Amino acid sequence: MIEGDSRVRSRRPWVFHVVIAVVMVTTGSLNTLAMKWADLTSAPGQKGVYEEHLCDNLFDKVPCPDDDRSANKSHNHKFDHPFVQSLCMFFGEMTCFLAYKVIVTWKRSQGKRPVKAKPFNPLIFLFPACCDMTGTSIMNVGLTMTYASSFQMLRGAVMIFTGLLSVAFLRDRLRGRQWFGMMFVVVGLLVIGVGDALYGGDNGLDKTSQLTGDLLIVMAQIIIAVQMTYEQKFIVKYDVPPLQAVGWEGIWGLTVLGLLQFAFYFIPASFSSIRPERLENVIDAAYQIGNSRNLVLATIGLVLSISFFNFTGVTVTKEMNATTRMVLDSVRTLFIWVVSLSIPWESFQPLQPVGYVLLVCGTFIYYNLVFGPLWKKIKGRGTNHEKEPLLFDKASGQHSGIGVN
Repeated sequence: MIEGDSRVRSRRPWVFHVVIAVVMVTTGSLNTLAMKWADLTSAPGQKGVYEEHLCDNLFDKVPCPDDDRSANKSHNHKFDHPFVQSLCMFFGEMTCFLAYKVIVTWKRSQGKRPVKAKPFNPLIFLFPACCDMTGTSIMNVGLTMTYASSFQMLRGAVMIFTGLLSVAFLRDRLRGRQWFGMMFVVVGLLVIGVGDALYGGDNGLDKTSQLTGDLLIVMAQIIIAVQMTYEQKFIVKYDVPPLQAVGWEGIWGLTVLGLLQFAFYFIPASFSSIRPERLENVIDAAYQIGNSRNLVLATIGLVLSISFFNFTGVTVTKEMNATTRMVLDSVRTLFIWVVSLSIPWESFQPLQPVGYVLLVCGTFIYYNLVFGPLWKKIKGRGTNHEKEPLLFDKASGQHSGIGVN
């Protein structure tokens, strides 16, 4: 990629670009907000599961603090089902495959020749789907322990790990500005973590648990970075349309994680709030969703938001460029933070805006946005523009968002 503010001239009117950008930011924000809404919602679950469970005490057996043992709601509890939420997200990604087929059929009916990938085995999407499944599930567990805004901001760590892995395995060479941008992101992540440690612990969250959630989210970015690196090395060479790639990863993720739900039901997990302790209880989740209108809305919102977010994200990358998508992703982080403060799901932390600004500056420096072009303009140098690839920018290691929620 030639450095500079890369732009793609599109024949579509500017109104179309604005609408697509707004839909992408909105649905991307709703994705995180719907998950957090579900996490904070209490509803009656599977009967016979919670009534007889007691927490051990040094002197006596007392009811668990989170159990509501009223006569009519003895099985009422919060929706603590991160793996079920991951399952819903993969279902949303799978719908992108249907959208791809509809678009191909429509183009053929119009006498147009749809873009086709080189012959490939769908199994190539199994590994990135498993990475997406693992990383997303760990992030969803972390989301139950921390704020929605911290969750979204900490996901910026994926840029660091993607850059390092591209150097180690793809033999890419990062430029000085990219290392400088990564340093900004690291400092921003540390500021957010320190802010949660100093000012967190409200809205029913425990500081220790909150920091654990933050750490889980950052660790999950390593797995997501492995997914991106794999996609760059093995999937780009087949020239797979992004919407089709998202769909295949959704199909494999839904299949594998759906089968694992049976094993998760019998795996004990002491850190889980499900009683008795299980890694996941899909039966209890189904009861809770059926008994709560809010959970029904949150689940539908989760599926639809991830589907439209991936679709509009691919459209933004195609009609404009991948760097525009990165800018919009920063905007949705701000939107999630403002909504979380206004509801309120969290209290204002003075260090959080500092961390957010550092993350945005680091991202802009890494992808040569705003600061680089502005400096060149000040120096009187022109910039060249070229269209960026739909999946990756080889020079910067930039990823356009395949399978990234």
